[in-house]
Amino acid sequence: MKAFKLINTAGGLCSFQEGIIPEVEHLPAAHFFVQHHIEKYELRPHPAPRYQFVVTLKGKLRFSVSDGSTFIIEPGIILVAKDLAGPGHTWELIEGDEWLRIYIVPPADAPDHFIETAQGK
Repeated sequence: MKAFKLINTAGGLCSFQEGIIPEVEHLPAAHFFVQHHIEKYELRPHPAPRYQFVVTLKGKLRFSVSDGSTFIIEPGIILVAKDLAGPGHTWELIEGDEWLRIYIVPPADAPDHFIETAQGK
């Protein structure tokens, strides 16, 4: 499955990698939840609050990371959020009227199974 991974760079900024998560991999989850409302803090640059997978079900978004690059998330694409420090990322809804997503929260030390296929930027 197509995926983007938010990461922290050596310089303390946020960047991303483009890749996949193999469809046969099992992701251990501490918990998961569905969300459609948008928190005010999400509209400002922010790091991820924890290591988590975000699966978009509805909405199309443009993510901007603090190194200046952008990428598009749409339904079915997995976001692996591991930018836990620094200025982080922000996003804007570019299609649709809501962002319906599932958060899957694994244990902090669990592997993400992410395979990079293209470098961000």
